[in-house]
Amino acid sequence: MAAPSTSLSAASSHPVVFTTQTPYTLPSQKFMIPLDWKRYQLSQLINKALDLPKPIPFDFLVHGEILRTSLLEWRAENGVGEEDTLEIEYFESVMPPQRMSELPHEDWVSSVSCRIPQHFVTASYDGHLRVFDYSQNPLLDISVHQAPITSVCVVPLSSAETESRILASSSHDLTACLTRISLDSEGPSASTVASLHLHTSPLSSVSTDASGSHLLTSSWDGLIGVWDTSIPSDHQMPLDRGDDRKKRRRIAPANIMRKAPIAVLKSHTARVSKALFANGEHAKGKAYSCGFDSTVRTWDIESGVCINTIAVPERPMLDLAETPDGNILLGASTDRTVSIFDLRVSSLSSSTGTMMHSATPSCIATSESGQQQVVTGAYDGVARLWDLRSTKGAVTSFRVWDGMKVLAVDWVMDVVGIAGEGGMEVWRIDGGS
Repeated sequence: MAAPSTSLSAASSHPVVFTTQTPYTLPSQKFMIPLDWKRYQLSQLINKALDLPKPIPFDFLVHGEILRTSLLEWRAENGVGEEDTLEIEYFESVMPPQRMSELPHEDWVSSVSCRIPQHFVTASYDGHLRVFDYSQNPLLDISVHQAPITSVCVVPLSSAETESRILASSSHDLTACLTRISLDSEGPSASTVASLHLHTSPLSSVSTDASGSHLLTSSWDGLIGVWDTSIPSDHQMPLDRGDDRKKRRRIAPANIMRKAPIAVLKSHTARVSKALFANGEHAKGKAYSCGFDSTVRTWDIESGVCINTIAVPERPMLDLAETPDGNILLGASTDRTVSIFDLRVSSLSSSTGTMMHSATPSCIATSESGQQQVVTGAYDGVARLWDLRSTKGAVTSFRVWDGMKVLAVDWVMDVVGIAGEGGMEVWRIDGGS
């Protein structure tokens, strides 16, 4: 295809080569692009060149930055010469997020999971786990803990069974619990089957590995517990009634089995905010954690040894997430930043980038369908959508609540569950790559 015709002189255009990782590829050739063109005109050009039956909006990445101005303004800001051919990558635009529904709660919602198809799981400060379907119908309301729940995760199925699930929850009552739920056609049911005992301070998180065979708990006591998800036939821990320091530890019914950890990871010097299993085969047997000691640590789970520590001074960490490909860690901290850690960098000793927020970011969710997209939630009640290829600013932001904090976010396919002081809301994000 010939370069697009334009009434502007050659001096008013710039040589460009387009690349893409999408299925919508152009033949390799040079275009002379008018300098006053912005994203919209470039997207029109790609659609016209590909002769797409239905228009697809595209965004454009130039030198690691999403193009938000005209080519002329971008060239002036970046000092690129008139003769230098620009390589511009295009990718499908992310559509503005849409609010789909609201799930009111009487107390703050600290955690949300969208991991059961067509259902939402919430954890609340009233100690209850709740399950809703996509029609906003409440299916289960389970009293699990005697203090605020801080985190919930859905343990992946280890068999073809689909009607019964295990929920793992962590709490300020010094325990984590395993609760079996059934969502079969005869009616939903739930029962707590095990409590996990190790920590002497409130728990901050619980997370599962991809197979559903193991869990990690993190706590304000600086410890990380490693657990299997089997339900023992007998108690592994004695019933502790006499320790005044553990008054908040609930006295569980006899049919709730008390589990002991299979390993304890010790290295953090302050409260641990989050611990998670590493993604990908290359990282099998590893875990990551972050904490108020302003560190991100890598663990060899089998040996129980911390094998790497990244110090980020004066950035107490609140949350940690990993991209599905296992290449990047993201840590939310109290200095209003999300730190980026590129794990492909050898001898990584500090963050490789930051995403600035106007309020403290409390939670992070990565996209399984698009490796580059990230959603963060913050204490200003705003959720922000980011593209890791260009982190100077968010792609878009959407206010969830006024004057209330976002505390948790989960993202599966195009569904984003957002939890916080205002309850829980469901948003939809389309597009991206």
